[in-house]
Amino acid sequence: MSIKRYIPNFVTLLNLFCGSIAVVFAVHNNFVASAIFVFLGIFFDFFDGLLARKLNVQSELGVQLDSLADMVTSGLVPGIVMYKLISISIDAPEVVLKQEWNSDFHFSTLHIEPIALVGLFITLASAYRLAKFNIDEDQQTYFKGLPTPANTLLIISLPLIIEFQNSAIFNSLISNQWFLIGLTIVSCYLLNSKIKLFALKFKNFSFSDNKFRYTLIVLSIILMIGFHFIAIPLIIILYIVLSVIKNATTK
Repeated sequence: MSIKRYIPNFVTLLNLFCGSIAVVFAVHNNFVASAIFVFLGIFFDFFDGLLARKLNVQSELGVQLDSLADMVTSGLVPGIVMYKLISISIDAPEVVLKQEWNSDFHFSTLHIEPIALVGLFITLASAYRLAKFNIDEDQQTYFKGLPTPANTLLIISLPLIIEFQNSAIFNSLISNQWFLIGLTIVSCYLLNSKIKLFALKFKNFSFSDNKFRYTLIVLSIILMIGFHFIAIPLIIILYIVLSVIKNATTK
């Protein structure tokens, strides 16, 4: 039995492993470390499918495993991050007070702000989007709705902007609970919308066949150089706009 058939699945499990670590850091409000492992997870998520195609070992098991890994890295993590950001924006206390291992648990020590739970809607919307993707045979050259990794990059960029950009305007915006709740609603909609977004897979490298992909890549590099982490939301918006233009011009 050839060992190469297991290589893509191993890479997928690395995605899941990184996502699990990202969850731990996000729960403890260490958003920078969480983001690092999310980036690693998305990196592995990109290459597992590529390896499966190159090695010609695609399987139904790989497809299901990939979605399960994405559910953690690109579903659970952004939901927790948004939950924590909303909690911080309203000065909510920690979810559970520190307890000794053998201490009795009392519900009086459990503090959850109901409004902050809205952030977890991103996790629900991601699960629904991944389930739909698994049974949709049309999404080979394009996506219906925003892919979960792209949405995760959007959400995880928020604490990074606060941490590294030091912009009073953006800090104030991201610290506003109503902005965060509104973004959560937009995020859930985009994940499950019917907007066709082009995939970044290259069948060839000709400019005429890939002009929108090349445009996105070049402009993304320029935005990252000029705006750093603030560029991530701008790139997501650019991706959606270019996809709408592509849909309108290729009908």
